[in-house]
Amino acid sequence: MNREQLLHAIRAAAHLVQLDSVIVIGSQSILGTWDENELPDVVVMSHEVDILPLSGQDTALLADRLAELGEMSRFDQTFGYHIDGVDETTAVLPDGWQNRLVPVGSYSVAMGKEVTGLCLEPHDLCVAKIIAFREKDRGFVSALVTAQLLDLEVLLERLTQTMPPDGRNLDYAYAWVLDAITGRDSGPGRPKG
Repeated sequence: MNREQLLHAIRAAAHLVQLDSVIVIGSQSILGTWDENELPDVVVMSHEVDILPLSGQDTALLADRLAELGEMSRFDQTFGYHIDGVDETTAVLPDGWQNRLVPVGSYSVAMGKEVTGLCLEPHDLCVAKIIAFREKDRGFVSALVTAQLLDLEVLLERLTQTMPPDGRNLDYAYAWVLDAITGRDSGPGRPKG
C-alpha cells in the first residue's frame, strides 16, 4: 500500500459513514508519518486499512457500514485493498495514544470538503504490534528498528507502561525490545536465554 491508497481509503470510509475524521489503527497507519518510499517494503505489504470510530461513535454501526468496503467487496476487487471496521479491543495501545494521533488530510470530492485520517503514532503502533507478538508483527517492528525509524527508548518506555487487558506476562516482548536496543539478536521468536 502507498500513501495515496491510504488517503483514498480514508476518503472512501469517511464518505460511507459520513464523518469528517476517522482513526486509522492498523499497520498502514504508518503511512500517516512516512511516505512508502521511506519505509521498508515489509512495512507496507498489507492490503487492509483498519478504521476505528472516534470516541462516542457506535462501533458496531461503523463496522457494519464499512463492511461494504471490506475484504472481497467490489471496492477490494477494484482497488486491490480494503477497509475493516474495528473496535477498541483490536489493539492494546499505550496511555495517551489519542493525544499523539498523526492527522493526514485529503480533499473528498464526494463530500465537498477535507476529511482527516487520524493515524497511530509509530511508537504507539509498534507497542500494539509487540504486545500482539505475531510473527508478522515482529517483522514489522524489526524492519522499522533496522531502518532506524524508531526511538527505541521511547518504544521501551511506552511498552513498559502498557499492560494487556488479560494481564499476561510480556517479559519475552520486553526482552525482545531490550535486545534491539543493545544490538543483540534474539531471532524472530522469543528471546534466547
